[in-house]
Amino acid sequence: MLDQLYILPVLLFSVIVHEIAHGYMALRLGDHTAKDMGRLTLNPIPHIDPVGSILVPLFSLLATGRVFIAWAKPVPVNPLNFSNFKRDDILVSVVGPLSNIFMTLFCAILFIILQNLTPLILSVNYEVLSDVWSFLAKMFLGGVYLNIVLAVFNMLPIPPLDGSHLVASILPNQIGDQYRNIGFFGIFIIILLMRVEGFRLIFSSIIETIAIPFIVLINSLT
Repeated sequence: MLDQLYILPVLLFSVIVHEIAHGYMALRLGDHTAKDMGRLTLNPIPHIDPVGSILVPLFSLLATGRVFIAWAKPVPVNPLNFSNFKRDDILVSVVGPLSNIFMTLFCAILFIILQNLTPLILSVNYEVLSDVWSFLAKMFLGGVYLNIVLAVFNMLPIPPLDGSHLVASILPNQIGDQYRNIGFFGIFIIILLMRVEGFRLIFSSIIETIAIPFIVLINSLT
């Protein structure tokens, strides 16, 4: 279990960036709610969800030795401030998963830099520095796959995930509103789907496909 702790810092940072992205897009579209509530900050404290940011990752780590998923406290968004509700709701929703793809590239670049500097660090022959370097390298490489998982997971078209906003926005208004009202009950649907082998295979295949260009980039520059 302890050898998997390296993933926790990048996990927390990634889910925070995801929520900030939602807030910034909402701000650009005329909704100042997240900004006024102090949520457009990298300070983790306003973003920590006791369940999604702490209990779920720790329980997953203790139970399986791996962290599968986590989430930060959703940023508040008031759609009444949007000039075009359906369009703006889609934009605010999509930018979260896109931020995770950006984080995938960010982690890949940092991993490449670390790998290329590793011979220099090892030549110093200082054990603590080598251990820290190894921890950072594992963290950023893990962050590549982790952020792809977060992006794909959040694009599932099931409430309350981001993908559900796309589905709700293309449905007739009344049906779309009813779909959104599923809310966190959708989590039970997701849990059931994750137990279906066919769904897991499709989910994993999508992740591996998206990862290909990033792995090619890493292999070509290290």
